[in-house]
Amino acid sequence: MLFSSITFLYYFLPLTAALYFIGPKKFRNIVLLLASLIFYGWGEPKRLPVLLLSVLFGYIFGLLVEKYRKSIYGRVFCIISVLISLSFLLYFKYADFFLENINALSGLNLPLLQIALPIGISFYTFQIISYTIDVYRGEAAQKNLLSLALYITMFPQLVAGPIVRYSHIAGQLNCGPSPSLHQTALGIRRFVLGLAKKILLANQLGELCSLFLASGEPSVLFCWLYAVAFTLELYFDFSGYSDMAIGLGRIFGFRFSENFDYPYLAASITEFWRRWHISLGTWFRDYVYIPLGGNRKGMGRQLLNILLVWLLTGFWHGAAWNFLLWGLLFALLLTIEKLWLLKKLEKCRVLSHVYTLFFVLISFVIFNGETIPQAFSQIGGLFGAGGLPLLSAEALYCLRSFWVVLLLGILGATPLPRKLFRIPAMAEPAALAALWLLLTAYLVDGSFNPFLYFRF
Repeated sequence: MLFSSITFLYYFLPLTAALYFIGPKKFRNIVLLLASLIFYGWGEPKRLPVLLLSVLFGYIFGLLVEKYRKSIYGRVFCIISVLISLSFLLYFKYADFFLENINALSGLNLPLLQIALPIGISFYTFQIISYTIDVYRGEAAQKNLLSLALYITMFPQLVAGPIVRYSHIAGQLNCGPSPSLHQTALGIRRFVLGLAKKILLANQLGELCSLFLASGEPSVLFCWLYAVAFTLELYFDFSGYSDMAIGLGRIFGFRFSENFDYPYLAASITEFWRRWHISLGTWFRDYVYIPLGGNRKGMGRQLLNILLVWLLTGFWHGAAWNFLLWGLLFALLLTIEKLWLLKKLEKCRVLSHVYTLFFVLISFVIFNGETIPQAFSQIGGLFGAGGLPLLSAEALYCLRSFWVVLLLGILGATPLPRKLFRIPAMAEPAALAALWLLLTAYLVDGSFNPFLYFRF
């Protein structure tokens, strides 16, 4: 079920909210858990057992780790739990990738499993792993299976994050949150604005990207339009989803951490990754980079740790070589910055922004490529490789058709709209209601547009 669907907005969400707030407080977690399972099972009923089994293993091993953590058995149970969680992820997401490459290298013809990827498995697997490790590090295990299940399956953040730490919402799970009217209003506003990002910006930019990919008239201009459009589309699609998730959390009384902080304002790749997909970056920092030694074992070991973390980050995003190349590119850039470039970038803010945006744009062309040769072809097209013409009729048509959306996207990726357009508190409900009706009209008249990060 999509947040940006009539079914969710006009049936699922109002009914869930009514049952949640009207019923006794002691049943709120149960209502939210059942709603979350319905939400997930709506489009993936065959994958619901995988989610429930993952939850059950997380619960059992959490208790075992807590009971035995002062002995060697606690460490053993923690490792087993992590391996079980990773085995689900490896089987469903990466099995065919490994088989394809084994066939290519060995000349064998092993049959592919052709397994459908369960939506959200990368996100809820990381939440279970972080929970188990945190219990091993000293956090209290959740004794109530339903409470732990709600933490893992809560529908606002289940399928595309942000990745929520158990310790951040443990108290809210145990006491049964009672959001104030003010908090609920803030949640509604955050949700509606996130929905607007998805429908009014990301979906429109996605149309431009689709026109480029289907085009028979490539040109330098068209390649740049595509690269800029996808860079903006990915931001508004994913940050819009995060806004909606955070807003829904607030509506039901839960506080989720921020996931984006205007990343396209970054003046280095290092800063960019402090602002983009914050929950994923902090997860890899706390559960991979620091345990590997971080920066505590000399520069050589630190650079190796950076390489390993970014190869894993790329691979987390998808079972394809372009994602590994994408991760490797960022590992290389971060290494160069760490060694000498970062101090030089601080001397010229404008040049540092240009450098950052250029490599982010290049990286997302690689990220979205169906194959590495296709991605390199598109990057080459940015510079006229292969005798590509500067202009084409289709590119000029798209520029005329989408320049307003591109301009709004560029401005919307900065704090400028928030500073310039401040709606008086008394007028905000009417403005949000009008925006809601506009978004509904788009949804009724539009086509199916899933969130980009659903595929991860």
